[in-house]
Amino acid sequence: MVEDLHIFHSVALISLLLFLGIFASKISSWIKIPTLLMIMLVGMLAGTDGLGKIPFRDFTEAAHLGTLALLFILFSGGYDTNWKSIRKVIVPGTLLCTVGVACTAVLVALFAVWYMKMDWRFGLLLGSVISSTDAAAVFSIFQSESTALKGNLRPILEMESGSNDPMAAFLTFFVIFQILGESSWWSIFYEMPLQIGVGALVGFLVGRYTAHLINHVKLDFDGLYYVIGVATVLLSYSLTEICHGNGFMGVYVCGVTLGNSHFIYKHGLGRFHDGLAWLMQLALFLTLGLLVNPSDLKEYWLSGTLLVFFLILIARPASVFVSLCFSRFNFREKLLISCGGIRGAAPILLSLYPVVSFGHNPELQKQAIQNFNLVFFAVIWSVLIQGKTLMKLAKWLKLGVATKTVPRPPLEFEETGLSTSQMYEFVITEDSPALHKPIKELELPENVLVYLIRRDGVFIVPRGKTVIQAEDALLMLIEPSVAPIVEPLFLPKAAE
Repeated sequence: MVEDLHIFHSVALISLLLFLGIFASKISSWIKIPTLLMIMLVGMLAGTDGLGKIPFRDFTEAAHLGTLALLFILFSGGYDTNWKSIRKVIVPGTLLCTVGVACTAVLVALFAVWYMKMDWRFGLLLGSVISSTDAAAVFSIFQSESTALKGNLRPILEMESGSNDPMAAFLTFFVIFQILGESSWWSIFYEMPLQIGVGALVGFLVGRYTAHLINHVKLDFDGLYYVIGVATVLLSYSLTEICHGNGFMGVYVCGVTLGNSHFIYKHGLGRFHDGLAWLMQLALFLTLGLLVNPSDLKEYWLSGTLLVFFLILIARPASVFVSLCFSRFNFREKLLISCGGIRGAAPILLSLYPVVSFGHNPELQKQAIQNFNLVFFAVIWSVLIQGKTLMKLAKWLKLGVATKTVPRPPLEFEETGLSTSQMYEFVITEDSPALHKPIKELELPENVLVYLIRRDGVFIVPRGKTVIQAEDALLMLIEPSVAPIVEPLFLPKAAE
């Protein structure tokens, strides 16, 4: 009976922390601080040095939970990535998440060896761990300010956020194996392309097969389609690792492949994984916050501050300008991409792996724990400094565009295989052919339905005599085969 009460107390505590994390995300939008920082602060307040006094120092369990969480976060990020948008920046994006990550790791290592008098192997380990960025933090800042990025800035940051985590993870594990004496330095020249390539191939094949499976299997319960999504994440990771590839890359590519495929229940699966990714982010950030004792960070305030300033002002810009030197991005855009390299949960998670791997050697583990505290401190500084200056820089560089908050439709269309129609949205401009015309005069094909119009933030049900006005957003169900016929009725010729 006592053990049952202990379980109930633990479940109640977990639910309370999740609620506090959710409320912290709301507060973060009010005070313009990235959500991850507020959630980690909740974890720190609940920890040993905080009000909650919860003792938690299990690095192994934290690493296992963090790995699982990162899988679903990467998959959801890939699933929401539009291939048409990142295809335009595939070459510079690839260079940024490979050459850029390696360049950042080397520069940070040089700083650590020179200023902190750190062993060069642990300096390179520090650089590898902290080379990963979190573009989700960037987008949360712009979303809170109702601002969008011009040109191809969002696609390249979007691609970088998903692709540089696998690269940083590879470098981290590679340096760990070097310190343990389990591999040679020259092996990086074939291990890196092999692991990244195998990860991309396995992820692509699993994503394609899953889309085919969902379209052809007929399950009796709709909820089982979402279970397939969970199984896909776990399969893409484990199968990639079995094939000696990079599991994180496999999961991300699988998400991109599946998210850009056509299959039934696609919208619902995306919403499900979005919620699952948020749950994983809350669990990860809270766990990382619990793992850190603020009192342990005091001795790292000077070295952590200098490290993050070196990272922001020298290492990150240098890696961006080197990676994008032959790209079409101009100087202002490269400068904003440099400032967009906010560090997030991934570097903190990666810094756990050395602590776990060096558990048999107290001296090595002690240095790994020092790196963990240093990375945690640097991430907090990165979020605070760049989170507060990014919006001002975007406005100063004239690379931000004000956006309006768009209300969600009260109805959602889910493809279940019973209909081949897809949902489209057309925003009416002043030069649209449909402007000031009643819907019945457009002579739409029979398999086209205008089911809602968003006008001045309100959704109205259209009739045949409803006159289309400027800035109306028409939500329509259209058979893909007739979409080329319908689009010219609403889009101006310059936008066709």
